[in-house]
Amino acid sequence: MSKLFMFEKPLGMRDTLPLLYEVKKRIRHAMTNEIEKWGYQFIETPTLEYYETVGAASAILDQQLFKLLDQQGHTLVLRPDMTAPIARLAASRLYEDGNPLRLAYNANVFRAQQREGGRPAEFEQIGVECIGDGTIAADAEVISLMIAALEQAGLKRFTVAIGHIGYVNALFLDVLGNEERANVLRRFLYEKNYVGYREHVKSLPLSSIDKQRLLKLLELRGDETTIIEAREQIDTEAGAKAIVELEQLCEHLRLYGVIDCIKIDLNLISHMNYYTGILFEVYAENVGFPLGNGGRYDELLAKFERKAPATGFGIRVDRLIEALGEPGEEKNIHCIIFSQERFSEAVQLANERRRKGERVVLQHISGINDIDACTKQYSDITYLIGSAGKDE
Repeated sequence: MSKLFMFEKPLGMRDTLPLLYEVKKRIRHAMTNEIEKWGYQFIETPTLEYYETVGAASAILDQQLFKLLDQQGHTLVLRPDMTAPIARLAASRLYEDGNPLRLAYNANVFRAQQREGGRPAEFEQIGVECIGDGTIAADAEVISLMIAALEQAGLKRFTVAIGHIGYVNALFLDVLGNEERANVLRRFLYEKNYVGYREHVKSLPLSSIDKQRLLKLLELRGDETTIIEAREQIDTEAGAKAIVELEQLCEHLRLYGVIDCIKIDLNLISHMNYYTGILFEVYAENVGFPLGNGGRYDELLAKFERKAPATGFGIRVDRLIEALGEPGEEKNIHCIIFSQERFSEAVQLANERRRKGERVVLQHISGINDIDACTKQYSDITYLIGSAGKDE
């Protein structure tokens, strides 16, 4: 490879330097500890999966998959999300007696970028999947757990936008009559291109009443009263079911004490096309993208021949760090600089302090070229130089 690329990384890949690593470690510990308190068990899945199974089941676009061939000629993918691999694992190894599974993960996922634009091709996610429970109580649990985990990570001000894909689908089918026409409007909503949505609705050969129903969808955002307004726009069975589920969800979230974090957003659409019911995204100040998202996906496990309801969430650690606004934690590493004649004393002192839980570096004085530059790396310095009893 040309020396021009000696220090370059593949498109969208990032190095994690020590200060950022410390922040990620602290956030990871806070969130995973909270998740475990709710009874979720952490698992790991392979970084590589078969394209024909997990790759095809994933909702990530095919052009965003990293693909490679194994020695047998099978197409593999770097896992683009964690929901599909966990669905594979649950269907094949764990979900046997029909009782709900509560699984959690902390893993990197990979999505190829054609043009970087600051978007990472590899990023860390922390999340959970509740498999086998089709109740609204399960949806409320994962949303409340997500809120608790974010609070434990130190996030103070954020909003969870909650929608229902069943409501949107019912409205579009009722007014437009077919999926092809509905998909055009879904794309506008997913891209949050509300101007384009309005212009397209106005151009459709529909009655003024139906056009108004479609335009009204954009206004169905706010507190719980939004659900009452939504009921007035549709009277189909599927639409009524979605409204009832949203009402029940709000009641559950009130019992969890998290209703103040919630905003109803009935034009919420996800790029994850496996969602079948309630879905949600979490937003924080000063971050232009969702920190995480989740929802109900009752059809995904059927792709692995083990139909079961499921719901879950995933949080992107990089965006959470951006929301927290943390440049890095203060250094908390102690250094003992010693000369050869005091080597044994330095080792004993370092071991003693490490047993107390401190982080300690042992540094031979002869291994330092610039002592001033060296000492700037540490929170404090102990010098054991010269004869014993004559510290400098």
